[in-house]
Amino acid sequence: MGQKKLVRFAELLTFNNVLQYPEGMAGNWKQHFGNDNPMTLELACGKGEYTVGLARLYPQRNFVGVDLKGNRIWVGAKKAITGNLRNVAFLRSQIERITEFFEAGEVSEIWITFPDPQLRFSKAKKRLTHPRFLRLYQKVLKPGGVVHLKTDSPNLYRFTKEVLTRYNCNVRADIDDVYAQEKVSDELSIKTHYEALDIAQSNRIHYLSFTLPDDLGGAAEDELLKDAIRYELE
Repeated sequence: MGQKKLVRFAELLTFNNVLQYPEGMAGNWKQHFGNDNPMTLELACGKGEYTVGLARLYPQRNFVGVDLKGNRIWVGAKKAITGNLRNVAFLRSQIERITEFFEAGEVSEIWITFPDPQLRFSKAKKRLTHPRFLRLYQKVLKPGGVVHLKTDSPNLYRFTKEVLTRYNCNVRADIDDVYAQEKVSDELSIKTHYEALDIAQSNRIHYLSFTLPDDLGGAAEDELLKDAIRYELE
């Protein structure tokens, strides 16, 4: 491991806005923030550009960036500390474990910004908008809580639309080309490091926002979804 990463990992231990696999946090985030303001998660937050950007836009809300990579979290956490943003925290953990750290109804909103699209068909279950993840989000979101996806991957965008249709999710917004709009909202104007890289080379940013139904089905529905997307290349 490089010296720079070692220094950052050591410094993370001193940051009061970074929690690494914390015990007993579910239901106690209002104690951490010192208020009971609505809480938004950014999943696979990377360097936390959206976590920090949204926190600046909405000082009366709390924001938690979730990622496994401590080296990336350090960047957002440092910006939040330097900017004196007290409504920002970062959780180092796998996304699959979020129900350990948030209780039912504790989260008001979720952002998924430029996640790995997991393009191989065999990796479909790892896509952060796959129903197995949506069921996790459902466990921590308050009723009517909104999920946002921003991606440069047309494959992930189409896959997510298929999921939303098949599982009867309520689509609130569907924008095929964000920056082709006459006016782009402040939320969607926030740019991440990965957006700037344009890894998918699509020159187009897609956006979806949606809410989840009470029933997201189970194994039988997931098998039908798998059959529907089998056309994707291995």
